[in-house]
Amino acid sequence: MCVVAASPAVGWFVNLYPAAAEASGNFRGSLPQQRVYVPRGQGANPERARAEAGRRARARLRRYCAANGLNRLGTLTYGPPFCHDPRQAGADVGVFFRALRAELGGAPLPYVWVPEWHKTGERLHLHFAVGCYIPRRTIEAAWGHGFVHIKLLGDLRAGSGRVEEARAAAGYLSKYVAKSFTDDARRPAGLHRFDVAQGFRPVGVQVWGRTADEAIGRACEQMGSTPIRRWSSDEAEDWAGAPAVWMQWAA
Repeated sequence: MCVVAASPAVGWFVNLYPAAAEASGNFRGSLPQQRVYVPRGQGANPERARAEAGRRARARLRRYCAANGLNRLGTLTYGPPFCHDPRQAGADVGVFFRALRAELGGAPLPYVWVPEWHKTGERLHLHFAVGCYIPRRTIEAAWGHGFVHIKLLGDLRAGSGRVEEARAAAGYLSKYVAKSFTDDARRPAGLHRFDVAQGFRPVGVQVWGRTADEAIGRACEQMGSTPIRRWSSDEAEDWAGAPAVWMQWAA
């Protein structure tokens, strides 16, 4: 969700997510964008549409992980007879997180999980991220369908904080999200490519500027520092959309 302040209709609009220390935006001209509904898979350029949808999904995942410090990665694996149904896997992981929350005292628990088909393509397992230490035996008791694995990301450069760890975790999970855009035939309509605990989505604030530098400058004022990473569509020779920018801050 973005909290939008009154601003002109033309210029650079940047959505800043302070809790995730990230922002992205683009230039909007004076002519309103015409949006036309196109049935799934019938767009003029399906590959480009999938790539753009994948980029947006990975961005949402990254911001959620960073905002909530989800720096511990886990995998839930089924034992025989395994699981071949994405809906059943979703139901099982829902029970798992409710049981896990209860074991930890019942307090709200931010998490994200992503399903993945086994390399054989015949069964599913589930990857997840949390932001606190949880004993392995507690995870095993809450899962109850097979095997578990959990680790804290520790192979980052010296001085990396929790947000950088969470961004790294999101990078791992994003690989599975990206793969989901190539196996749509196995994903029932209406199922999300990843899911998160409700109530922890980072809130966005929209800033405006006549130029990209002006909009970015206002975002930097709110963050109190300059970005550690910055990208512009000017750097992409094959960029086909509106001029765009993206940046991250240290946290």
